[in-house]
Amino acid sequence: MSRKRTALALGMAAAGVLSVASATATATAVPRPAAGSTTVTPAGHSFKATLSGKATLKAGAVTVTCTVSVATGTVPDAPGNQNAAGPVSSPITPPTYSSCTASLPGVTPTVTTSGSWSVSMQHGSPVTATMTVPAGGLVLQTSGLANCTVTAAPSGPANVSGTWANGAAPSLTFTGATVPVTVTGGFGCPTSATTSAFNAVYKITDTTDPTQQITVGP
Repeated sequence: MSRKRTALALGMAAAGVLSVASATATATAVPRPAAGSTTVTPAGHSFKATLSGKATLKAGAVTVTCTVSVATGTVPDAPGNQNAAGPVSSPITPPTYSSCTASLPGVTPTVTTSGSWSVSMQHGSPVTATMTVPAGGLVLQTSGLANCTVTAAPSGPANVSGTWANGAAPSLTFTGATVPVTVTGGFGCPTSATTSAFNAVYKITDTTDPTQQITVGP
């Protein structure tokens, strides 16, 4: 191949690479669509979230399982229960956790929660839910053969992602949700862990009027 034809081929190849790079850059620069509208009803009603089954919090090789967990909250009064372009947030009480066991033998876990918690709902398919844990709002301590302290959201409020399902028994589900943590302690404690995986399913009941259901719509 002549030098002229070789230069032409190289130039065309370079142009092709630049075209791909340009298309990629253009594609990544496209903004995400704005969040749709959300309405949570009945406005002003109180609700209770009760754990269904078990909740697990896994940090490193240590898994803590709790079978009792409850939180309460209130749907905002109208018009605060509607958002034309985003989620609707409700304050909730710090969830309580009890009847807990640890995957390590000879270890007893205790979970303490505090601070201002909240849960927000964004209508969609599926309906997404975000539980906000305040800074240091959950502390897990173990005693016995391993004395460890696991602090969730150590540096500031943390968002825990889940999903919501409407129905005769609405549910709030967290599956492998990532929670930032710090772990301190001695032998047997997963001190290198910086995140924890949270799994739980909560059933939601309307405590203002048990004949109604808390519903998330557009």
